[in-house]
Order: sequence, then structure tokens, then C-alpha cells
Amino acid sequence: MSSDHEPISRRSLAFVTGATGLLGNNLVRELLAEGWRVRALVRSPDKAARQFAGLDVEIVKGDMLDVAGFADALSGVDVVFHTAAYFRDSYKGGSHWPALKAANVDGTRALLAEGWRAGVRRFVHVSSIAVLTGAPGSLIDETMLRRERDADDYYRSKILADREVLGFLAAHPDFWAAMVLPGWMHGPGDIGPTSAGQTVLDVAAGRLPGLPPGSFSVVDARDVARAMILANAHGRRGERYLAAGRHMTMAELIPLIGAATGARAPTRRIPRALFYLIAAGNEVYARLTGKPVLLSWAMARTVAREADRSRYDPGKSARELGLTFRPVAETLADEVAWFRANGWLTP
Repeated sequence: MSSDHEPISRRSLAFVTGATGLLGNNLVRELLAEGWRVRALVRSPDKAARQFAGLDVEIVKGDMLDVAGFADALSGVDVVFHTAAYFRDSYKGGSHWPALKAANVDGTRALLAEGWRAGVRRFVHVSSIAVLTGAPGSLIDETMLRRERDADDYYRSKILADREVLGFLAAHPDFWAAMVLPGWMHGPGDIGPTSAGQTVLDVAAGRLPGLPPGSFSVVDARDVARAMILANAHGRRGERYLAAGRHMTMAELIPLIGAATGARAPTRRIPRALFYLIAAGNEVYARLTGKPVLLSWAMARTVAREADRSRYDPGKSARELGLTFRPVAETLADEVAWFRANGWLTP
């Protein structure tokens, strides 16, 4: 905790949703390192106890599907950092629009309203590169918005969540909010694990049959956390700020993961037709068993549609926020070290 003689601004109270997630837990750590007090919203106190062992964090149990249930914990909060989102299951077979809308759109609307009633006047919202698009190979910036009709269900939920934030700003002139748009996040603390962490574990275990098609914008979750803090400190009201990281194909990323884990990475590329075939088989399996799959039809379509649409212009975030990105190799080394330290990987 901060000492009494530190500036009051250094002891502000942050409310972090999705606090045990890959981004959320790294944001909590960054805030604590800067002297903030942190109130962390979690669904699982047991997971929070593991994630934040030894840290001075106030834990609030709650769910974005029932914002009213934790609304009292928004009292006295200086800034809400909203990282929680329903994402992973939306790419694991079947249709998930009701759950996506309830958590990502309706939950954001309720959080804004309950925060306002509790006296919150600042809000940093985690959006997504999903709300942007451009031609293959083009450099995409914050002005290049994706049309709702060109979005899959997850992308659509993020577009609509952004509209909730912008609509709330329009209706409340004395409210401040900004949006941070991350790419595919890797890094330590991936207790889920996310699809990024699972990819690392799969490469380490030799479970990846080949190099998947497609490209991504790879970013360290700690850099996205830094972007959120910088957006609160220096960002402009209602603005979007990219924290997307570096454009990489899977053929470039997988060998780096292999080097970080000490595993032999696959070298043969998976043809797109075979990629679709695997996804179709997984989708049938998911529908018959009700169990999640690693590669669904929705994920395959997204990979194909977004191929080479993963080059994002960091200029605005660099100029206005001073945001920089660490090397991907450093991110992967720290991610692997965390998995090893927590028993996910053997040395």
C-alpha cells in the first residue's frame, strides 16, 4: 500500500473488471506498482486467491451478467477499468450470440449506468481490434471502423459495446471515457489459459499438427495494461487507442514459441482446405457432445477472413500516450517462465 505522504493522485481507487484474466491480472499488478488502490471484480474468489497471492487487492465477487449485484462496490471508485468480456466459448462451436450480447453489450451498459449512480466519472473500456478493418496488407488505424454487417458475433458484440460507451458519453457531458483496442494477447499470468496460452502449451507438448494459416497482431498483455493506464492519464475523451502490437503470421510466431519452450515446432503448413476440414469435423463433434473444441468453424472463418488484415498503425497511441511495445521474444519467454513456475510446463 502507499504511504500517507504520497500524493493523493497516486492513491486513487481503481475498479478492475475481469481481474483474474490475462489482461485484468496484469493491469492489477501495474496499478499496484504505481501506487493505486485496487478493487478487483472476480467470478471465482479461489482463482483470485491464487492469482493475487501476497498482493494487497480488495476482492469483489460478481459477474457482468448481474452488475446490480456488485454495484455497491463501485462507490468511491475513481476509475473503472473494464477488461471483462465473454470471448473464448464463442469460438468453440455452436451459436453464442445471447451470451455475447448479455455480457459484452448489456453488461457494459449496466456497468456504465451503475457506475454513474455510484459517482464514477472516469471509465477506460477494453474494446478490440475487431471493431476495425481494412484491405489485406493495409495499415489499419482507429478511424477504419468495421461495419456491423461484416462482423461475426463476437466482433459484433464489441462494436455494440463501443456504441454503448459512446452513447453514454453523448448523454453525460461530465463523464469521461476512452477505449483501448488490443490485439492477440500473450504474456505471464494466463491462468485460463486463453487461446494464446493454449497455443504455447500445445506447441510445447507437440500437439500442433502443422503451421496454421492466417496472421495476427501479437501484443504483450502487460503492454495493453500500460496502454489503459496511459489512456486514463493522457487520453482524450471518447477516443480509441490501438494497443495491437506486431503483425505476425502463424508461420513466424510458432517457431518463436518453439524456441521459448525448447520444443520442436512444426514446419509443415496446414493447407487452408484441410484447416476448414478439421474445423468442420470439430464443429460436428461439438454439436454432438456439447463439449468445447479448440478449432471451430467460426474460428476457421475468422482466420481466413482476417488473413493479412492484422497490420495496425501504432502512431496515435505512441504520440498521445507514449505507448511502446516490448519484443515478442521477451513476451514469450516470460509467458513460458510463468507456465513453468505454476506447474503447467516441466522444465
